[in-house]
Amino acid sequence: MAETPRLSVEKVLKKLVESEMKADSASRVSKIDALDEEIKRMRAQRQRLDRKPPKRD
Repeated sequence: MAETPRLSVEKVLKKLVESEMKADSASRVSKIDALDEEIKRMRAQRQRLDRKPPKRD
């Protein structure tokens, strides 16, 4: 049987922390993108609602 490589505890913890940071960053970016889309939608809706209807004679 081949021997499995052994890592120090510090290296393993460092790898775990880095992977968690990447995952947190990715989820944060997706949340920001979703909020940006919501802001765009709300601004467009507000512009439609703020338009004054044409006056009828």
